[in-house]
Amino acid sequence: MPESTPATPSPCGWNLEHTYARLPALFYEHLEPTPVKEPRMVVFNHTLAQTLGLNAEALVQRVAVFAGNELPEGAAPLAQAYAGHQYGNFTGLGDGRAILLGEQVTPKGERYDVQLKGSGPTPFSRRGDGRAALGPMLREYIISEAMHALGIPTTRSLAVAATGEKVWRQEVQPGAVLTRIAASHIRVGTFEWAAAHQNREALHALAEYTLQRHYPEHAGAAEPGITLLRAAMQRQARLIAQWMCVGFIHGVMNTDNMALSGETIDYGPCAFMDAFDPATVFSSIDRHGRYAYGSQPQIAQWNLARLAEALLPLLHADEKQAVEVANAEIPAFRTHFEQHWMAGMRAKLGLFTEEAEDRTLIEGLLTWMREQKADFTNTFRSLSAGENPAPPEDAAYASWHAQWQERLSRQPQSADEARQRMQAHNPVVIPRNHKVEEALAAAAERDDLSLMQRLLEVLAQPYDYRRDMPAEYTTPSGLGPGEYQTYCGT
Repeated sequence: MPESTPATPSPCGWNLEHTYARLPALFYEHLEPTPVKEPRMVVFNHTLAQTLGLNAEALVQRVAVFAGNELPEGAAPLAQAYAGHQYGNFTGLGDGRAILLGEQVTPKGERYDVQLKGSGPTPFSRRGDGRAALGPMLREYIISEAMHALGIPTTRSLAVAATGEKVWRQEVQPGAVLTRIAASHIRVGTFEWAAAHQNREALHALAEYTLQRHYPEHAGAAEPGITLLRAAMQRQARLIAQWMCVGFIHGVMNTDNMALSGETIDYGPCAFMDAFDPATVFSSIDRHGRYAYGSQPQIAQWNLARLAEALLPLLHADEKQAVEVANAEIPAFRTHFEQHWMAGMRAKLGLFTEEAEDRTLIEGLLTWMREQKADFTNTFRSLSAGENPAPPEDAAYASWHAQWQERLSRQPQSADEARQRMQAHNPVVIPRNHKVEEALAAAAERDDLSLMQRLLEVLAQPYDYRRDMPAEYTTPSGLGPGEYQTYCGT
């Protein structure tokens, strides 16, 4: 999707284009961010800036851009419109506190949305203040960088700027604006928005645009609806399997938080599981466990069914036959997920080959972990390091371990190769919830960023088994079920 670049190069490296704004006006509203009182840079991602082709040294001095007080060169700000099923209930939404500045085209020709989150009210704010608190924005910075280091597709954070203003949530908190970088912000809810307005032309344009932007191998497909649905199912199946393999719990898997790019988006009440239990929930608003760790694959399939519903006008001219097409496609998600999850779990156990009984072996370990309340990350870390995660007298674990060793002996790869495979797929460290909270409290309450910076350094190399890792970053908090809660931040 070529577009002419600015005649005068930006000294900061901005190379913004605006292909999303070529879509029908149904999908956005043009407006500028609302200026803040006292912008101050809190954290800036120098590595990401370099990837984007930006001049980090120049940008750090222009904090006003990251607070919304100034616009970068070539910006054409807009708020995106979308709908969504929130906890199963459909509602109109849109960017209530975010503004898209444009799409940064990198020196490699890659395209990324540049969005300000917490930049003030928009036509979609639904009586909200349009602002964000510092703590939740720093949480998104930390967790998204950790996910990136883990090799999981994710949006990332370029900067967090303090506003010098207060926001009112459960309590008064310092305000902030986060600059989010994403492959795009097109969501399942974006398609639901077009469908709710019964605008087939807009729906068709959005489907073709999404294919061109995220699935260029399918650009110009004769049947964009079914092509996009199939491609999105594949990519989401892989993403959710990756979440499951590191114990990540998104916490608010509404359809407006499922990106068609296949990236993890919106780090509200997210957290990582300690003791293995499929029923684990951290979000304070997920009172019935809809988005529990073990429910994430089913919810992803449910969300994709809503995408299929939105795409019905593109699946077949006859509505009844369109429904039949959708119903025939959606079950494939589970097959795709199982394939990706099994591949991930085999890798975590050092398996290169496939055998019919592998699922039984995997489930045997998970059952033991659940019964013993074993830490998910540390169990696999111990296995990868050749250590025993169970006491010698544990007969159940000893039986499983013998089966695992026998399974390993039946593949041609050596024990060293199996160990290397395990260490490449089992992180030594994850963002432990209590360490994240400590860092956020120090930053938001005492303006002390040292704990956050140290945590980011530790999380930047999660698969490095050669490091002398301080126990404080690998030890679980010890909090039992229901004793630790996360909050949405809106």
